[in-house]
Amino acid sequence: MSVKSWSGRTKRDLILEVWEALDCESVGARELEQIQQALREKFGDGALTSPAAIARTVADEGAVLRHPEVSDSDLKWRQENLDEQGFGGFQTELDFVSLSTAFASMVKLEEKRLELQTDDDTKRLNQLRDIVVDARKDSLLRARSKIIVEDERAQAKEISHWLTVWLQAPELFSDWLDLRRRSPEFRKIFGTEAQP
Repeated sequence: MSVKSWSGRTKRDLILEVWEALDCESVGARELEQIQQALREKFGDGALTSPAAIARTVADEGAVLRHPEVSDSDLKWRQENLDEQGFGGFQTELDFVSLSTAFASMVKLEEKRLELQTDDDTKRLNQLRDIVVDARKDSLLRARSKIIVEDERAQAKEISHWLTVWLQAPELFSDWLDLRRRSPEFRKIFGTEAQP
């Protein structure tokens, strides 16, 4: 795609304008990179938006996402950007694709939160919160996807619920998650095999 003068005045408008100009049936890594390039050209490096955020914007407008490419592209982008903030290695340890990996990731999140809270590192606590917000958005996107099997969508919906509770009350989260995983509703939906 050649450099062009885009008319979008906001990041959202520009994302949609570039997506429409690409005239593609589905969106994956290549299209996300082109949209990011247009954002960089129009608004500068500070306006760069994650591939997952771009994917959510175009999906809300009806784009079909090539989920594995979107996830890989977003993971790569986050590793590059979070390495600069000191979270790169930590970010790669997190996996919210299944209940068992999400549980392990929630344990790591809680350990990191407690470490940063003890150090009174407000800036990095906010960055950690941003990581969780993005993970929650990605889980919600997966929960709504029509190309993911029903069991995986149900797990993604449950994981997004976990992340929401963590964002709302991180101090209560560990106890809440323990109770949630023991609840009859959880066991009925996911069975006892979801327990680590």
